[in-house]
Amino acid sequence: MPRYHKITPAEALKKLGKVDTPFVELYEHGTLAVELYQPEKIDKQQPHERDEIYVVISGSGTFYCDGARMDFAAGDFLFVPAYVEHRFEEFSDDFLTWVFFYGPKGGEVPNNK
Repeated sequence: MPRYHKITPAEALKKLGKVDTPFVELYEHGTLAVELYQPEKIDKQQPHERDEIYVVISGSGTFYCDGARMDFAAGDFLFVPAYVEHRFEEFSDDFLTWVFFYGPKGGEVPNNK
């Protein structure tokens, strides 16, 4: 198996179209898990056991995280610590994001930088 891996949004969308969920897991390496996420109208996700990063592929809207709301758009990076309540709100129909879960359950220890 090669030491590199490439997944395009188009390839990921094809795989998402074959499952009955708004997400599809695409890649794993060590503690890293990569998914594609595309909720329809309402984001029903619950807090996760691991730290996660979103990199928005397309669309825009509002992101709720730990009591705060912020606008997001394509290209944005969003970090969510383990167990923190979060969701995408009022997002456009073309909203699509990469999701990266990593580290141990409970999240990594912050380095305070």
